[in-house]
Amino acid sequence: MSAGLNVSQPSREDFASLLEESFLNHEITEGSVVKGRVVAIEKDVAVIDIGAKTEGRVALKEFNGPGRDGDLAVGDEVEVYVDRIENALGEAVISRDKARREESWVKLEKAFEANERVTGTIFNQVKGGYTVDLDGAVAFLPRSQVDIRPVRDVTPLLGTPQPFQILKMDRRRGNIVVSRRTVLEESRAEQRSELVANLEEGQVIDGVVKNITEYGAFVDLGGIDGLLHVTDMAWRRVNHPSEVVTIGQTVKVKIIKINHETHRISLGIKQLLADPWEGIAARYPEGAKLKGRVTNITDYGAFVELEPGIEGLIHVSEMSWTKKNVHPGKIVSTSQEVEVQILEVDSVKRRISLGLKQTLQNPWDGFAEKHPVGSEVEGEVKNKTEFGLFIGLEGDVDGMVHLSDLDWNRPGEQVIEEYKKGDIVRAQVLDVDVEKERISLGVKQLGGDPFAEAGEIKKGQIVTCEIVEVKDSGLEVKLVDTDMQTFIRRAELARDRADQRPERWAAGEKVDARVVQFDRKARRVQVSIKALEVAEEKEAMAQFGSADSGASLGDILGAAFNKKKGGDDE
Repeated sequence: MSAGLNVSQPSREDFASLLEESFLNHEITEGSVVKGRVVAIEKDVAVIDIGAKTEGRVALKEFNGPGRDGDLAVGDEVEVYVDRIENALGEAVISRDKARREESWVKLEKAFEANERVTGTIFNQVKGGYTVDLDGAVAFLPRSQVDIRPVRDVTPLLGTPQPFQILKMDRRRGNIVVSRRTVLEESRAEQRSELVANLEEGQVIDGVVKNITEYGAFVDLGGIDGLLHVTDMAWRRVNHPSEVVTIGQTVKVKIIKINHETHRISLGIKQLLADPWEGIAARYPEGAKLKGRVTNITDYGAFVELEPGIEGLIHVSEMSWTKKNVHPGKIVSTSQEVEVQILEVDSVKRRISLGLKQTLQNPWDGFAEKHPVGSEVEGEVKNKTEFGLFIGLEGDVDGMVHLSDLDWNRPGEQVIEEYKKGDIVRAQVLDVDVEKERISLGVKQLGGDPFAEAGEIKKGQIVTCEIVEVKDSGLEVKLVDTDMQTFIRRAELARDRADQRPERWAAGEKVDARVVQFDRKARRVQVSIKALEVAEEKEAMAQFGSADSGASLGDILGAAFNKKKGGDDE
């Protein structure tokens, strides 16, 4: 070897420093994204030169992906992520996926801060939603954020690039949540604003029924929906919207109201038809009777359709003359045809009051015609109260027997205890008040008034009484040959106190007494044995004794008794 060519080989330390210098010059650091060139393609990997005499291998599948063309050729320039500068084989560990992901995160963060939409591709289904490729970054699309309405099949959306809105980002955790629904709603809102601007209240437009609910139907007016409420479908009562429209049907509607803030549009069909309430008072004069069909029954009455679009209400109080506390459903039934009378028409409030009972005869009128005052009736005891009996009568009406009309002599409180529910009772009609719906009956009147039938009974007259009942306080007696009863108090049983003992008599015995009071109007008669004895004593004194005769009272009464006895013997 020539001395002039004495060139020493670089040592290992020199080579390391040169390599390091080369890396520094090309600014290749671990964890960075650098540009490289494809120098070879071997089976399923691409060999990429990232500079500084450093090469790395990347699987070809990393160049493929949703919405990306995977064709790669020698000489193509690509960006890769440097994991490690050198591995055990002396090659750099690089990744195309990580490079794309790093690049995407930077772009996505800028879009998120600016509230801008990003383009992505749905490529897989996971629990609770779907995964979206945002040009290398993988985001989560919740199921609820796919569309405005629930989507059963997302197959048509897979693999198709489309706009998304980023809802949440967390780079540290690598989480991104996106929404397709937000984008659709914004687009729809823009379209709705434009469409609403071209619509006017009162405008008549064609639409297609999209959906039917319990309360109405949604009609597509060409990109914007309007609500056709069930009450605006027809003038008549509509129980369910499906009675009027069907899904897919084209209908002509009138725009009733537009809310430009919420973009809500109210539609109507009945507004295109003649209002049946116009001239209603002339067609349905008060007092007129006509037939209708029961359409609805409530707790407070029943609605009757008189013609399409015209309904009236029979209030529960106008349904029956006699059934006061009965549910309307027990008197009429839905779809039943009934005859009613017009009670009142209010065209302003669109109300018609109807009466059902007015088409039937007032049962109190009928009862009065068939059973005038003084006639006899028969009925069942329906109820007992503290003031009398209620008797069920013909025509489903009740009559009342007051306590005072149960018996001529005994108190009503006592007599009413002899009656019970279900007993059949005969009574006399005393009065019928049709307006107040009252019928007054009397039981005692059937037997006649003993005071009216009694002859001339005067105060001071001596009468014979039959003892009905012996009590500690006196005797209950009945005047012979009459139906009058009275009570002789203990103090009136004898002149002498020792003889004022009721037990001296027995029921069924007869005894004479003197009438001390007789008031036909007040229906009162009062008799006294004591008064009779005193009167007889006065009469004896007048006939058989005087103040100066010297005879004792016993002698005088004895003489009077003997005279009376002798007269009786003759």
